Amino acid sequence: MWNVMTLDGYFEGNQNWDLSFHEFIWGDELEKISIAQLNSADYLVFGRITYEGMAAYWKEAKGEIADLMNSIPKLVFSKTLTSADWNNSRLIKENAAVEIARLKEEDGKDLYVFGSANLSEALINANLFDEYRIGVAPVILGSGRPLFTQGGFPKKLTLDSTHQLSTGGVILKYKK
Repeated sequence: MWNVMTLDGYFEGNQNWDLSFHEFIWGDELEKISIAQLNSADYLVFGRITYEGMAAYWKEAKGEIADLMNSIPKLVFSKTLTSADWNNSRLIKENAAVEIARLKEEDGKDLYVFGSANLSEALINANLFDEYRIGVAPVILGSGRPLFTQGGFPKKLTLDSTHQLSTGGVILKYKK
């Protein structure tokens, strides 16, 4: 999992795609980290809402990150979409946990889940994340959509690394 959240635990504001707090963590360091992560990815994994937002943005964006986002194969989990037309996207309507578990058995690089709160919750509950990479933006939002919802199962994680950014943000890596 790779996600950016606020200090008070929100990964988006009160509306879908209210990500204005990302400006408080973004900078040259996070750009380099993002490029390295993308270069290590076999797949980018999205739920419907995140897929639609990412596709709308990255199809038109320019630069190294845009080139990677547009070229890496993408898995889109949705029961309501009828097509996924962003370059290298595959729509999967079946059980996400079963498909991700199957892919994890294959040799390869990494699968990165971006955003995708509902999908992430299902994968957390199925114990399928090997690593949680969380960028903490130095801002208290006050309200919004929490990254981790109540009612999930307790998970004991081990801190693998921390990386303080010059923007005041921190990247935390936890392993299961």
